[in-house]
Amino acid sequence: MKYLSLSILVILLCSFTTPDETQTLREWTPAAVVSDEAVKAYSLDSCFHAYPISDAIFTRMQGKSFKKNCTIPRSTLRYLRVLHRNVDGKTQLGEIVCNQSIANDLLDIFRQLYKQGYKIERITLIDDYDADDERSMSLNNTSCFNFRVVSGTTKLSKHAQGLAIDINPLYNPYIHLNNGKVEPANGKPYATNRTANRKLPVPFINTSDLCYRLFIQHGFRWGGAWKTVKDYQHFEK
Repeated sequence: MKYLSLSILVILLCSFTTPDETQTLREWTPAAVVSDEAVKAYSLDSCFHAYPISDAIFTRMQGKSFKKNCTIPRSTLRYLRVLHRNVDGKTQLGEIVCNQSIANDLLDIFRQLYKQGYKIERITLIDDYDADDERSMSLNNTSCFNFRVVSGTTKLSKHAQGLAIDINPLYNPYIHLNNGKVEPANGKPYATNRTANRKLPVPFINTSDLCYRLFIQHGFRWGGAWKTVKDYQHFEK
């Protein structure tokens, strides 16, 4: 009777899942929106998983986030599938390239954020923006690996190693305290008056925020606590 009930449940779940959604999940179409029923039928575990960088993914990265002078071995990077709640609260497919050493941390963090309904606007590879950090941030895209230097310096960023991630960067901008420059530029309205009662599509990241608490629990450092700059979007290990 127990197994019969389970079978009936699976049939019912599948009945609310369209063939298109099944294909979307199987192929993992970045930024696609799917129903919660489709996720249940496909299995939540399959939606939070790490893979070696495939040839198809590497083709997307070459000459963009993985530049010609990149010194990070492809073998040390991982491609993550994650789910997130978008600004409308719907389930959206996300993708991250990160260092293998933080892959399990990110999978656990993003799974918890998803289960708690934490809103993240989009999570797609920065390669879709030609690895242009300003362009990606201005569209509030969450991203991790990008072989580049720290803004305004010649020093390699933690992003260059896949050891840093920027979350909802438009609403949690990078601020140069010496000259007041804000990155992305259209994030300037969110550089000050960062109170929880402001009506925004996504949360501000601060020390009481769920995103902050999960990353800190996993041993990450937060750019919003830095003294010479404020990088509210940024977590690194």
